[in-house]
Amino acid sequence: MDVGLISYGAYVPTYRLDRKVIAAAWARNPISGERTVANNDEDSITMAVEATRNCLRNATVPGSNIDGLYFASTTAPYAEKMSAVLISTALDMRRDIATADFAQSLRAGSGALRMALDTVRSGSAKKMLVAATDCRLGYPKSDQEQDFGDGSAALLVGSGKENLIATYEGGFSLSNEMMDVWRNPEDRYVKTWENRFIITEGYARLLEQAVSGLMKQCNLKKEDVRKIILPSPDSRSYRQVAQKLGFDLKTQVQDPLMQNVGFCGTAQPLLLLSSALEEANPGDLILVASYGDGADAMLFKATDKVAVRGQVSSIKKMLDDKIMITSYSRFLSYKGILEALPGEPFKLFPSASVTWREQNSIFRLHGSRCKSCGSVIYPVQRICEQCYSKDNYEEVRLAELKGNVFTFTRDSLAGRSDDPIICQTIVELENGMRFYGLMTDCELEKVDVGMPVELVFRRIYEGAGFHNYFWKCRPSKKGE
Repeated sequence: MDVGLISYGAYVPTYRLDRKVIAAAWARNPISGERTVANNDEDSITMAVEATRNCLRNATVPGSNIDGLYFASTTAPYAEKMSAVLISTALDMRRDIATADFAQSLRAGSGALRMALDTVRSGSAKKMLVAATDCRLGYPKSDQEQDFGDGSAALLVGSGKENLIATYEGGFSLSNEMMDVWRNPEDRYVKTWENRFIITEGYARLLEQAVSGLMKQCNLKKEDVRKIILPSPDSRSYRQVAQKLGFDLKTQVQDPLMQNVGFCGTAQPLLLLSSALEEANPGDLILVASYGDGADAMLFKATDKVAVRGQVSSIKKMLDDKIMITSYSRFLSYKGILEALPGEPFKLFPSASVTWREQNSIFRLHGSRCKSCGSVIYPVQRICEQCYSKDNYEEVRLAELKGNVFTFTRDSLAGRSDDPIICQTIVELENGMRFYGLMTDCELEKVDVGMPVELVFRRIYEGAGFHNYFWKCRPSKKGE
């Protein structure tokens, strides 16, 4: 049975930081380029929701048609609670699906992808969604602080030649016990051993062996491969591997996105694979490698379906649509490293039982549509506010609706310490309903009545010892 990829999607945060800003704070030489920075209301879960929504939009497949979700990250918000379940709920997926988290290794993303491919090939599922995300912390002043980036990618795995944009041709894996990059339970920052040792004896050696092993297994010559993907922890190391293997750096090696994104940990192999698929032609062989406690190498072959490009939130569009952070202290604040003077305390006291009871309204963003008069109300109401009919409604999802700002206010009293001014909005959705919520990822001076916006899943505040999530609006991306 042919198995492979039906669709791909990615998410790159709107905020970016020029590495010169970091270097200037420590009076050291900068690494060239810029890195992505997750907003203060983003984490690995919200970024995974963004990437998976883009993936499903590209395939025009609703979440209810997916049989399972695998999520990979080394920076999941909870140490003991499955993130894949919350992500699947925000996507409005069915409850009778397979979910699993993959963690504790930079190879978790490629591992989740191989597991999804095996799951579909075995017949246990028809379509599996894989998401990988990371927002890792490097020590202040370290190279990792500049090299790391925040991002997410998602792939939809399925079967049948008529559905696939790329078929899975084979894989090869190696395990390797080595203290190169790690974090202990009490650690906030990523720890590394001496850089030259871990690159030479770990990263370069294992990737060379994995790629060579796969090419031998698939009886490939280097000229057969259209693109090779070598996720790199910095802007140089992948070159060493590519040259050793004999691949042409200009024509065969996929851009590692280190100049404008950074190294996104577990997400990087899937992010670069998505980028390669955006440019692929039918028949192209794409070899993707991944390193972490060993190495994975996988081979995909683009089909005729890849020529029908996904037009929703391509990586190129996301890279062009950005807001620059000019302050290093703001970057530290967004990362939770620097705590500013606390703002007005929240008056809301969350309840785990209420959150569970109202999860359709809170996480799935369901409203109620009256079967008598057709009015749509949010949140779900038993009694229609227009015709007063009782218990005569159906739940409808609102998250995919776009809208325009009906009115807004800039509030300097209710803001967070790291964002002292927030934007409260009332959005008129395309179905005529009005949605009240915060605006995120915006330049306050550019917000205006009539601005096109879309809904996004974000963190709202901490309380009762757990993370609280809800939906906000943000300016619609360019070209969509």
